[in-house]
Amino acid sequence: MKIDIINHTTKWLGVSAFVVIFAVVGLLFKGLNFGIDFSGGNLYQFKFEKNVTLGEVNSFFDEVSKDYPQLDGKSRKVQVSGENTVILRTSEMDENQKNDFLNTVENFGKYDLQKADKVGATIGEELKSSAFYALILGCILIVLYITIRFEFKFAMAAVIALFHDVIISVGGIALLGYEVNTPFIAAVLTILGYSINDTIVVFDRIRETLKRKKSPELGEAINISINQVMTRSINTSLTTFLAVIAILVFGGESLKTFITTLLIGVVAGTYSSIFVASPLVYLLEKNKDKEAILEK
Repeated sequence: MKIDIINHTTKWLGVSAFVVIFAVVGLLFKGLNFGIDFSGGNLYQFKFEKNVTLGEVNSFFDEVSKDYPQLDGKSRKVQVSGENTVILRTSEMDENQKNDFLNTVENFGKYDLQKADKVGATIGEELKSSAFYALILGCILIVLYITIRFEFKFAMAAVIALFHDVIISVGGIALLGYEVNTPFIAAVLTILGYSINDTIVVFDRIRETLKRKKSPELGEAINISINQVMTRSINTSLTTFLAVIAILVFGGESLKTFITTLLIGVVAGTYSSIFVASPLVYLLEKNKDKEAILEK
């Protein structure tokens, strides 16, 4: 069974546009939940001698939040893991507040402080800037590579598809309310690499189809090429998807944002490689002689 991609370009791009708009609206109205890596704050890891539950810990922090505004419900994040370990993230405390707070925690129970990290807001802003520049640099390098290997308009179609994947991934995380941290940036960059690899495979097949002159029409060549590689793309994505699901189930809370971003990105990237990048090439190239493509 062959899927007609080109004659239904409007439908495929319309689906993408709807999902992208939904993601952007979610991003604008809900915003990103920046972790202390970006917003600045303190992270504490306590190991208590007694058994603790999330409810008990939150009740205690609610009581002491009158003296420590950094512990109010919006500013703090609490995670209880095995062996009575509590991980607490708060907005930034100065050194005196930190020492007083650690003494106050002893009222809840005896503990061993395993970690006490502080990230200043200035460092958080630098991380945001670095993440943004990494994304832009990645896109520039991708444009250069695809322009050299294929043609500039192929590069433009690929980059538009990549922005499609990134916007959907970031918007999805915003809607879910997951904490955005440095592993999230690693996940976004991983999505860029995964998606562009799939897109280049499709572009390569289009070029080969044109060289063999199986079709005088660019649109028909794109349809033939996509149908030839679709099974491979779906199987590769399904294998990746199952592996990521396994990590999500068994990897623990700390990997939740990273893995969920990858899951959304893999689905969006697979769709965009087939139903976004190639139709965009057709729209950008349909009035141009296919010999310009073959010269590459």
